[in-house]
Amino acid sequence: MTVLLDPIAHLGRAVLSALGAMGRVALFLLLALRHLFTPPFYLREILTAMLNIGWLSLPVVGMTAVFTGGALALQIYSGGARFSAEAVVPQIVAIGMVRELGPVMAGLMIAARVTSSIAAEIATMKVTEQIDALVTLSTNPMKYLTAPRLLAGLITVPMLVGIGDILGIAGGYFVSTQSLGFNTAAYIKNTVNFLEPLDVISSLVKGCVFGGIATLMGCYYGMNSGRGAQGVGRATKSSVEAAAVLILAANFLITGVFFSV
Repeated sequence: MTVLLDPIAHLGRAVLSALGAMGRVALFLLLALRHLFTPPFYLREILTAMLNIGWLSLPVVGMTAVFTGGALALQIYSGGARFSAEAVVPQIVAIGMVRELGPVMAGLMIAARVTSSIAAEIATMKVTEQIDALVTLSTNPMKYLTAPRLLAGLITVPMLVGIGDILGIAGGYFVSTQSLGFNTAAYIKNTVNFLEPLDVISSLVKGCVFGGIATLMGCYYGMNSGRGAQGVGRATKSSVEAAAVLILAANFLITGVFFSV
């Protein structure tokens, strides 16, 4: 009987552990949101976080978007040629980049670059007792470390997504007009006429949510890291994994909300 019940017990412990982790993250999020709207506000920390998350992430997000748009155009042209549907390249590149690939690729790049950086920085501060020093100086670590980064992610990542969408479409345009023989004016006209305001709105909403997830996971795992170098490394790894999975899950849910039939 014990042999039969052991797998069920392991499954139950895993489910309870997952539910407990979700509850802790939810409470952390609520606490962070409360500190977003209550003084004092550390403007210098907010601006520094916006610089690190937004401006310094622009090159990697931009290059990723350009190459993704170009590759998408090649794939659509190659696949469409089987059904004599090569002319749909401008429309599909536009909708694919704006609705899905632009936000998701930007979110994953932010998770790789920013989430890991935030988690490592805060975890190192915890290990070296700098967070304890903040408490000693009557400074709330949530307000000083988490709130500015969360706010910066909510503001700057939608901007990065918008820029990435434009660069991705530009990458598809360049490949299509230079390599695939598309007419420049017709390509631009088809792109502009096919996109709708809801497509752009959904892309920016995804960017806002993904930015919040990426920064929140970095702060959460950094604040709850273990001691020593091993704890810092584990916190960094776990933060990126959690951010990437949550971004993909959130992408599915938001897509369902905006475009469900």
